[in-house]
Amino acid sequence: MSRFDKKDNLIGQATSFLEVLDHVSIAAPIDKPVLIIGERGTGKELIAERLHFLSKRWESNYVKLNCATLSESVLESELFGHESGSFTGANKRHEGRFERANGGTLFLDELANTSLNVQEKLLNVIEYGEFERVGGTRPVKTDVRLICATNEDLPSLVAQGKFRADLLDRLAFDVITLPPLRYRQEDILLLSETFAINMARQLELEYFGGFGAKAKQILLSYDWPGNIRELKNVVERSLYRHDNAALPLQKILINPFESPYRPTQSIASSVTPNIEVNTVNVTKTDDVNSNEILNLHSSPTFPLDFKTVTQDFEIDIIKQSLVSAQFSQKKAAQLLGITYHQLRGLLKKYNLLESSSDSE
Repeated sequence: MSRFDKKDNLIGQATSFLEVLDHVSIAAPIDKPVLIIGERGTGKELIAERLHFLSKRWESNYVKLNCATLSESVLESELFGHESGSFTGANKRHEGRFERANGGTLFLDELANTSLNVQEKLLNVIEYGEFERVGGTRPVKTDVRLICATNEDLPSLVAQGKFRADLLDRLAFDVITLPPLRYRQEDILLLSETFAINMARQLELEYFGGFGAKAKQILLSYDWPGNIRELKNVVERSLYRHDNAALPLQKILINPFESPYRPTQSIASSVTPNIEVNTVNVTKTDDVNSNEILNLHSSPTFPLDFKTVTQDFEIDIIKQSLVSAQFSQKKAAQLLGITYHQLRGLLKKYNLLESSSDSE
């Protein structure tokens, strides 16, 4: 099998994205651990695959494991295997991922979710190239290249005592940090068209009619907290709900839960519920330091420019309401709990009228 037969669907032309691909090409041939950092949905698994298939190990096994989905005991067994009779239900010897990946690459996703005990055993494998199965007494040799990924800031976890500093030192031989989609504006429509064309094939449509101006505006205005994964779901959902494939797609369905009949409160419980307060991160401009964040349930960082912070907060909320309302000002006003004329006044106050043309 050619090394390029594997999925090579990393798509983009943004400078930040192309720099990542260059970084991958440099790091792939070096037989050392690589740490991939990125928000959820940014394509960490695809980057890990690319590292493997561009490496000298490309013809050997590529094994992966999500560390967030398993308890500590199960994770330890999945990583290192176990001997028959080592615990209840262990009827036969089980080969762990390190054994299965011998000679190849092991990709561990959500690494920050591992316990300190598991981290210590990972460190031993990296340093000595051997481990013991759960319930075993003899070392098992392994030759594995380790690639790990996380959406957490591991140096901060080290400072909090939640992650081993020595393991981080070994894993961070090279670190590849993936840019969020909001920093890849020129790639949003390119990715959207790719996802739409693939979805059109699944729906057995003759062709994809493209995105209308309104749809493009929504796609480019939204912040995409779920990044590429969220974009793919939104585009596929919108095309699936599109009622005329011959016409350009205009309506983008970002929130599938949006409905006038959606329950607004949870069912009452006999115990006192935990109240979760949403936080809104506001990027400051001008005289306000960009590292300051207004958090609705914790104290802000002082000193700050109160006028700028509150204005930016209002602007951010207004923009989000317009996107959620498909740029209908009347619907946006309803979402905000204010009148249409009050919203028009705010749009005029913040010079947002030109960028929020009404679409009734």
